Amino acid sequence: MTAPLRWRQRRTNLLILGGGNLAGAIAAFGYFAFIDLRGRAETAGALGAASLYFIAGMTLLGIVGTVLAVRWTAPLDSREPNVDDPLVRHRALALPAALAIISMIGWILASLVWGIVVPALIGTLSWQRFFRTLLGTTLIGGSITVSFIFLAVERTWRRELPAFFPLGDLSAVRGVPRLSVRARLLAVFLLVGLVPLTLMAILTWSRASLMVGADRDVATALLGNMLAMIVFLLGMGTVAAAGLALFVSRSVAEPLRDVEAAMERVGGGDLATRAPVVSNDEIGAVAEGFNRMVAGLRERERIRETFGKYVSPEVRDEILAGRVSLGGQVREVTILFSDLRDFTPWVESHPPDEVVRDINAYFTLMEGAIRAHGGLVVQFIGDEIEAVFGAPVAEPRHADHAVAAALEMRRRLAAWNEARRAAGAVVLCHGIGVHTGEVLTAAIGSPERLSYALVGDPVNLASRIQGLTKEVGGDLLVSGDTVRRLKDPFALEALPAVRVKGRAAEVEVYRAT
Repeated sequence: MTAPLRWRQRRTNLLILGGGNLAGAIAAFGYFAFIDLRGRAETAGALGAASLYFIAGMTLLGIVGTVLAVRWTAPLDSREPNVDDPLVRHRALALPAALAIISMIGWILASLVWGIVVPALIGTLSWQRFFRTLLGTTLIGGSITVSFIFLAVERTWRRELPAFFPLGDLSAVRGVPRLSVRARLLAVFLLVGLVPLTLMAILTWSRASLMVGADRDVATALLGNMLAMIVFLLGMGTVAAAGLALFVSRSVAEPLRDVEAAMERVGGGDLATRAPVVSNDEIGAVAEGFNRMVAGLRERERIRETFGKYVSPEVRDEILAGRVSLGGQVREVTILFSDLRDFTPWVESHPPDEVVRDINAYFTLMEGAIRAHGGLVVQFIGDEIEAVFGAPVAEPRHADHAVAAALEMRRRLAAWNEARRAAGAVVLCHGIGVHTGEVLTAAIGSPERLSYALVGDPVNLASRIQGLTKEVGGDLLVSGDTVRRLKDPFALEALPAVRVKGRAAEVEVYRAT
């Protein structure tokens, strides 16, 4: 919140206080001086003195009210308001109600001054006059003025309120009056409907009672007074009704329109949007709830994007949609293992930052090839990659996808080595083994940490086949079980059956040419 904005708002508040109370005071003075019969009698011949006394009294009350308002809002005048200070937050949210209460206190004091102090000074003090003054002052001038001040200050202050509540957590502030939408509508109905009609009925009845038995001149004067009263109340009621209805409708419609606009932005994919929270009523609660919902969507999207770094987008979407079970399942899959050759000597002979950079670049290229063919990288182990095709989302052509991914890995490494050779870097080599079989797929681990894992002999055999690349030559070996499930033609050369560690039977393998 910048200094010019603070000064503009303070000036606006003072104008609303001064202008609203002045308009109400003029209406009350006009009522007592020209409409109220006893008020006219009391001021007859001394209208000028009464006017000066009225102006002086209202000026004094206005000065007192202004001082109270300035002192009450002092904690809000900091260039950078401390939004963590409970006092600042409380006063920022309670500002419209506080200024309305200050104005109401002024009107109560005015009724005491004109209903008790002045009559006592001139010797006309009576309970009847006090209650008549209290009724006329608070009902004619005070009620509508206080309502106008509250709604007008609230409307203008809503531009500045978000600066004190960057998180929109208005509901967390306790002890602030909460004016519900129902209370707003009911108050406006009473002020612009029931109160003027009741007042008009009472005053009309009193005039009619005075006209009974009165002579012609008195009756004519009473009739003229009644007409003036009707015009006065009708004009004041119309202005008050139009003004208060406009303020109340805007106080409800504008926040709802802001929420509606925020919903449209969220519908368009903008999850960074927020609905302004500018009140602590039901509409403010709706805006807060909407913002919490959007925050939940942002968190879900963050989890979704983070999860997408571990699995392919297709697998991620299937799991988040609940169409894939992470519980134990036995299914046929194709497993791929790859391993960098001479990794340990390379690590020992190069700076750590270079090793990390190159191994990350290698993993990025290889994982891209695996993802491109629908595979899932289960884990990175040192310089080794374990990947699976056909899980957790079932895929009938998992063997074809695995061999295609292995060939793509070979091409990507060759292209990367050309660039490394041109830059004078060491050329890297790897071996890849592919095997198909039934394994147990499950989320395995502790309650605090889980990982998607493959359990079964085919996993071990795929790793052994990858190790055979060092013995039989070639960088890509495919098991006979995988070849028999291939539906697409691949350039594969059959090799003599070989024996691997841990298995009594020989293993049929093919070398990619």
